[in-house]
Amino acid sequence: MGSIFEIYVIMGMNKNTVLAWATFLMLLMGLILIAMGAFKYDEVAGWGFATVGIGFFAIAWVFNALKGRV
Repeated sequence: MGSIFEIYVIMGMNKNTVLAWATFLMLLMGLILIAMGAFKYDEVAGWGFATVGIGFFAIAWVFNALKGRV
């Protein structure tokens, strides 16, 4: 079994592509968490889900800003 870097080379992914996929997945998870907080939980737990979803947005923003710089 090859290392993780060999897998990226085989799949044709460079660092910017990996960061783009990470950004997309973080935005998707953030939307899911905010939706769960808004629609599934009416109690205080919903605030926690929404807060974590906003945190996922912040991390995705950082990943997006790193594209082209790493």
